[in-house]
Amino acid sequence: MRTLWRALRLLEIPAGRTCLAIAAATVTLGSALTLAGVSAWLIMRAFEMPPVLDLTVAVVAVRALGISRGVFRYLDRLATHDLALRGTVAARTTVYERLATGHPRAALGASRGGMLARTGEDIDTLGETVVRAVVPAAVAVLLSLAAVVALAVIAPAAALILALALIAAGVLAPLLAAGAARLREAEADRYRGEHRDAAMNVLDHAAELKVSGQFGAAVLRAETSLHNSDRSADRAAVSSAGAASVTPLAVGVSVIGALLIGMNLYATDSLSITSLGILVLLPLAAFEATSALPDAAVHLLRARQAAGRVMMLLDEATSVTAEGQGGRAHGHSIAAQQLHCGWGGTVASGPLTLNWPEGSRVLITGPSGAGKSTLLMTLAGLIPPVGGSAAAGGQPLDDWDPDTLRRTVTFFAEDAHIFATTLRDNLLVARPDATRENMVDAMQRVGLGDWLNELPDGLDTVLVGGDEALSGGQRRRLLLARALLSPASVLLLDEPTEHLDADDAARLLDALLDRDSGLVHHDRTVVVVSHQRPSRTIRASRDLECHDVTGAPDIARTSR
Repeated sequence: MRTLWRALRLLEIPAGRTCLAIAAATVTLGSALTLAGVSAWLIMRAFEMPPVLDLTVAVVAVRALGISRGVFRYLDRLATHDLALRGTVAARTTVYERLATGHPRAALGASRGGMLARTGEDIDTLGETVVRAVVPAAVAVLLSLAAVVALAVIAPAAALILALALIAAGVLAPLLAAGAARLREAEADRYRGEHRDAAMNVLDHAAELKVSGQFGAAVLRAETSLHNSDRSADRAAVSSAGAASVTPLAVGVSVIGALLIGMNLYATDSLSITSLGILVLLPLAAFEATSALPDAAVHLLRARQAAGRVMMLLDEATSVTAEGQGGRAHGHSIAAQQLHCGWGGTVASGPLTLNWPEGSRVLITGPSGAGKSTLLMTLAGLIPPVGGSAAAGGQPLDDWDPDTLRRTVTFFAEDAHIFATTLRDNLLVARPDATRENMVDAMQRVGLGDWLNELPDGLDTVLVGGDEALSGGQRRRLLLARALLSPASVLLLDEPTEHLDADDAARLLDALLDRDSGLVHHDRTVVVVSHQRPSRTIRASRDLECHDVTGAPDIARTSR
């Protein structure tokens, strides 16, 4: 609950707005409760056939309460939706800001589907908590007390039965509903996560999966996880039905008990017939407030789980940001001793001992899944080493200030995002202060100069659909242009020549690994992960160092 409270503070909802929403909801259901009492009095009083004028006030009151309920329901919806929408906007803003200013390691630790869930579904769940749990609980308590007090004035015994029935409906039913939900949530959440990951894989890599013949299997995995999620929901519905039966039983016990007590009092002339009608009909309206509590309990359970996931993400970003407080190291040489790389304690590559002076040109090779990209992310300080140590500028990566390290050593992923905005904005991601001349020069150096000249609006051309506006080769060249624009002294490039034709890929790889080519300034260190081989001339250069992450003999092992 402490974690949930911390997460709810992200919503930044003022107490005054919450009280306003509770008041609107209370008045709405209070109108229904009062309407039931007045209607019962009017029905039983009309049975006695009094003068019409004796009924006028009650008739007007019934009409007014019937109209007012609709009006207050509308105001209730305005107030609660305002809470939810304001809260989700504030929470998402905070989450995005903390992830943007925090260490990338926090975001990299989650899958794309998991990150989408944290910033999407989980934030929505938190935003709805006040509306679907806090407000209903407060309204149920207020109206239950009002109903019990009103009934106690007429018949204390009936009020006691009503109080016990309300406790059953307001406490027992929510507990049973939450218990049923708790049994299914872990399984259902796992299947939902699997479905999101599988769906994102199909959507992002449909073309590659079709070419490799794995598209059908990928779609089947997504369908299977969705089917398993639906089955979990169906099983939970059976358990929830038991919890849903508590409220009708409580209503029946309360009404029958009130009727028996009222008839006994009426038979002894201790109760008027109008009071008997109120005694029987009032409990029916009283349970309307508690009927929302089982769903509120289930939502509260989901909110606790969502809060745990969101706060774990934010805490990791914050704690990692606070780790490196050391001073700025001199230079940007890269070194490692017995470095093991991997995720979650699982070793993917190593041990590797590296010593790359400033201006080095390095080629990292190895089969798919050998840990090449993981090595680059480890050297960039994005994920911690599983074993051994890594340093930049003679200073351990953990001792660097994270912001300074990211400006010095930058990892450029092969699946980096292309935004559905202008070409200019996609380049400014790497260097916000880049001039038009800088961007045009970078585009020309990576081979996109002619394409840029053909665009109707040049750098202001909107890439409609992001990736969809580019071919595979154009996308890789644009990502490489980002890297060239970056102010980083060490460029860690993951498969920069993939999806290019063989000749262009070979020329571009040679240019990246040749300090004298002019593509990258000779003082900047360039580390390239690639399945391709450079030309024989580049391999023979003493400026090139090649590493196979598996430790197998490679095409060259020379250093500057």
